[in-house]
Amino acid sequence: MADYTNYTNKEMQAVAIAKSIRNGQVVIVGTGLPLIGASLAKRVYAPKCNLIVESGLMDCSPIEVPRSVGDCRFMAHCSVQWPNVRFIGFEANEWLHDTDRLIAFIGGAQIDPYGNVNSTCIGDYNHPKTRFTGSGGANGISTYSNTIIMMQHEKRRFMDHIDYITSPGWIDGPDGRAKKGLPTNRGPQMVVTDRGILKFDEQSKRMYLAGYYPTSSPEDVAENTGFEIDVSRAVALDAPDPEVIRMIREEIDPGQAFIKVPQ
Repeated sequence: MADYTNYTNKEMQAVAIAKSIRNGQVVIVGTGLPLIGASLAKRVYAPKCNLIVESGLMDCSPIEVPRSVGDCRFMAHCSVQWPNVRFIGFEANEWLHDTDRLIAFIGGAQIDPYGNVNSTCIGDYNHPKTRFTGSGGANGISTYSNTIIMMQHEKRRFMDHIDYITSPGWIDGPDGRAKKGLPTNRGPQMVVTDRGILKFDEQSKRMYLAGYYPTSSPEDVAENTGFEIDVSRAVALDAPDPEVIRMIREEIDPGQAFIKVPQ
């Protein structure tokens, strides 16, 4: 008989993503953990949320996990198949009308204390040690939408100063976005990692530990963060319900495309 109590940190991360989504939100997702978390939210925590992808597909409800935002499996149960430019217009229009229903998931290779994300290069831009694929739609998303950032929690990723800002966060503090001409009513809301959930202080806009998983601890998070981080407000997060883990493994990602089931 299958054991649904032996959850992994990635499954815990997917559950944390799902719980961060509210009813009525329009959720920009890609593939991988954000899609699994958003699919779980639509089934359990926020059935009235609507999933969209930057390829232009709106109100998605995929049965089988797509492998990319251009995957035809995304198209099978979506309400509208827009060209990409219409998606960008929708995103900007949400900001222009000052709505608060759009939330987006982005990721990257590096992040700093203010939620600025690097997905462009490691090292000097002109002579990098490693070159990544770059922004895609992430810069536009982080400019016009509130974001939830997905990261693996390692000291080499959580840095005081990142090598390149691909997607802007709070820049360098509460007035950082204003100084750069960016919308000040948008920005990163939280970071979901494989060790816990981090949020941003309302006054300083600096990252702090809000919650840690049963498999982690405040000390563990601090040890794996490359800058000084406040862990004094952290609370222990509950383990996921076995029925939720069953749903991830049996219904959402049965082929283990993004989350491997422990042996």
